[in-house]
Amino acid sequence: MKSADLKTHRSWLYSLGIALLIGLWLASGALGTDDAPGEADTAVADVAGDDRRGSVRVRTQSAEEVQRTILVNGETAPARIVRLAAETDGRVVGIGADRGSNVDAGGVIVQLDERDRQARLAQANATVRQREVEYEAREKLKTSSYVSEAQLQEALAALEAARTELRRAELDLDYMTVRAPFDGALQTRAVEIGDFVTVGDPIATFVDNRTIIVSADLSEFDAGQVSVGDEADARLATGETVHGRIRYVAPVADEATRTFTVELEVDNGDGALRAGGTAELRIPGETVFAHRIAPSLLTLDDEGNVGIKIIDDDGRVEFVIADIAIASGDGIWVAGLPPTATIITVGQGFVPDGAVVNAVPESDVDTAVAIQAEAD
Repeated sequence: MKSADLKTHRSWLYSLGIALLIGLWLASGALGTDDAPGEADTAVADVAGDDRRGSVRVRTQSAEEVQRTILVNGETAPARIVRLAAETDGRVVGIGADRGSNVDAGGVIVQLDERDRQARLAQANATVRQREVEYEAREKLKTSSYVSEAQLQEALAALEAARTELRRAELDLDYMTVRAPFDGALQTRAVEIGDFVTVGDPIATFVDNRTIIVSADLSEFDAGQVSVGDEADARLATGETVHGRIRYVAPVADEATRTFTVELEVDNGDGALRAGGTAELRIPGETVFAHRIAPSLLTLDDEGNVGIKIIDDDGRVEFVIADIAIASGDGIWVAGLPPTATIITVGQGFVPDGAVVNAVPESDVDTAVAIQAEAD
């Protein structure tokens, strides 16, 4: 009977024994803690205590005076684009320039046939000489009262009409040669030898590639700091940096974007730069006080704003939206911070805005690391 009861309560006895062992193990750990507190116990005590502040590494630095740089993406374009059209009728008999070629001002692009233009010019010249003789004769007779004033004015009108026809014949002869209006390049040509054109028909598209324009849109704030004549730089998509002068600032904002168009004029006398690509416009702006920091110190707040976290005078974390004055290869310059700011350099991602933290200066950390290295 006793053997049967023992089998029945065996599982209870096992459970009781395991519970006693766990209790003894926990008791021994508590006793050991009283004798030799370790790092883990210290951490637990800190969490359980009243001081729940986290630690961050900080650096205190002073602002420096720098010149703000306005950075905006834009695109390059020729300074001028003109579409040449026929100014007289005729058949194309000669091509003076190929597409994409550079042409100096006055260079021949297309040549039309003369037809009877030379003959009409000679006839106009003869008519002018005839009218001049008639007018001079009537003017002499006018002094002897043989010709009235009306007759004299009639001869003068005939002379002026003849001169007009002569000028028209000269222009018609000149229009048979389509020339480059300025130094530039032939973008496209719409005609070939044998084509017949009439007045107004398109001939070619000609661009001024000796001067390149970098065009971009500025915000209302940035546009107020830019004036015509200011010097600026542009970084092209090829990596090349060019220098130029601001030639235009829009007086009225675009209705859709509320931005102002600005144009940088860059000399391209050798035609080496090609238009139509992207570029980053860099315009010197106002002078501000800013702090130089590493881009890795930037963080985001709950609303998605990019900024930097600092420690205020009360030891609280303060998030400041980044006002980037200059971005360069050795860091970024951020304006809007106090003249002397305590910037969080390590741990900014783990402390919220407004939290009270333990600020550990970078100099203390560096000293501790150096001492530890010497001890090792």
